[in-house]
This record gives sequence, structure tokens and C-alpha cells, in this order.
Amino acid sequence: MTMRNSPLITAAALDVALGAESLWSRAGRRRSSLRVLDVRWKLGGPPGPDEFAKGHIPSAVYVDLDTELAGHGLPTDGRHPLPAIADFQAAARGWGLNDGDAVVVYDDVSGTSAARAWWLLRHAGFENVRVLDGGLSAWIAAGGALETEQTVIAPGTVHLAYGQLPMLDADAAAAVAAHGVLLDARAGERFRGEVEPVDPRAGHIPGAVSAPTADTIAPDGRMLPPDALAARFAALGVDADARTGVYCGSGVTAAHAALAMEAAGLPIPALYPGSFSAWSNDPARPVAVGA
Repeated sequence: MTMRNSPLITAAALDVALGAESLWSRAGRRRSSLRVLDVRWKLGGPPGPDEFAKGHIPSAVYVDLDTELAGHGLPTDGRHPLPAIADFQAAARGWGLNDGDAVVVYDDVSGTSAARAWWLLRHAGFENVRVLDGGLSAWIAAGGALETEQTVIAPGTVHLAYGQLPMLDADAAAAVAAHGVLLDARAGERFRGEVEPVDPRAGHIPGAVSAPTADTIAPDGRMLPPDALAARFAALGVDADARTGVYCGSGVTAAHAALAMEAAGLPIPALYPGSFSAWSNDPARPVAVGA
């Protein structure tokens, strides 16, 4: 299969890149073009800003997933609909992003939140963005320093426009489930309908395949190697030619599944932003239970 540059960056590589940026900056040669974004977020907390204030990767800027990486709409739009492009561009400029910058995003949950920023930026035409493999834990394990000071960022002038990655609405998700491979990135017990902590109905989109994104993460919190990822997706019926879509509860974890597919050398799948939170709020949509 054809491999593009990895969407992941190691803690060691980020440390080298930050060191080089610091040397250039101190020499007065140019402003930094590497932006580090802290996307710590967990369903149910603790609040990401509080964790950021306790310590973060040097030069990082905090990104609020709920307010900057999601919009607001009807229940049938899902819990984390995409933000309007004007709002997302304004947020990205507030992070200091400019056209041509390099971006690294990270969290403390093995990339499952940071992938939302990765996917949105890629969808909006920002190509040079990678996810820190293993997140903050990998950074600390590699001896990376933390700081508590908040970096003062000059507003950027980045230009963004959606449309660079494939997406699904509910009808298209149903079609992929029927005629392709629609992956459900949630935990298996939610797919089977055994538990449902947040959405109004339990179960999954009929015809979907259970593919918990946690299964793409190694015990050390890093992504599995590309060959292991490719083998996993092949076992689920996914290859480079398969018509593939992905969803989760609200479109966040699905972005991590998309990240894992690209890390495996596969095309980025079509993502259903509304995901099961949108689907289950529409009484006209059927819900399946069981394996």
C-alpha cells in the first residue's frame, strides 16, 4: 500500500523540533512556525483548562474541544456537530495559526481527543498537522519538560475552508453500512446496546461493524505499528479499495479511528460527524442491538 507521511509524531521528534524552533527564535532569525495545541478533554471531566494550567508542553496553547472544535445545534445534529467554518477559522487564528505553519496536537488520552483537532484541520485544508503519539504521557516518559506559564500568542491569519476530507450524513451512513464497511469506533458494550451512558437509545446503526478505537492503541498508550493496524482493519473488511465510513458517539472518537487508518497507510474514511448521538435522536432511524 502507498504510505503518505505519518500523521503521528514521536515525543523525541517533537522535542527536537521544539529545540530547533527555540534556537531560531533566540537568534532572531524568524518567528516560530511550529504550533503545539493542547486538546485535553474527557467526557465527564476533569476540565481540560485546569489540567493545562497544572502543566503542559512548552509553548502549547489550550484548545477547548467543546467550544472551539464543535458547534451547537439540534439533538439530531449530534452532541458535537462541526463548528461553522468562520468560527473554526477564528479559533485557529486565536491559536496563532498562519498558512504554512506546522501543527502538533496532543492530549492525555492517547490521541482520542486530539484527533478531533487533527481531523478538523485536515478537513479545512490545513495539511501539516500531526498527533503526538502517546500524548502527554509519552512526552513525560521521554523526559520532556512541562511549563505552567501561558504562552502569549499573536493572532494568526490562517485561511481555512471545509471540504478536504470525506463526510457522511445519516442517509449516507446507512448506505455505507448496507453496501460498504461502516465502522463503529465506540466500546463494544455500547455497540451491542448493553450500556448507553449519554445517548437516548442504546445499540448501533444497522449493518455497522464494531471496531473500538481503543483496540488501535498499544498498552503504552501509543498507536499500534502500521502493519498491526493494517491487519486489524483487514480483519474488519477494510482495505484501500473498500467503501469505508466511521462513526462513534458524537464524532470525536471517530476522528481517532480515521487517524489510525491513515497511520496504517489506508485512505482516510468518510466520517459521520453527527454519529450515534444524532442517529439515536431521530426516531425514524432504526437501531440494532447485539453483536
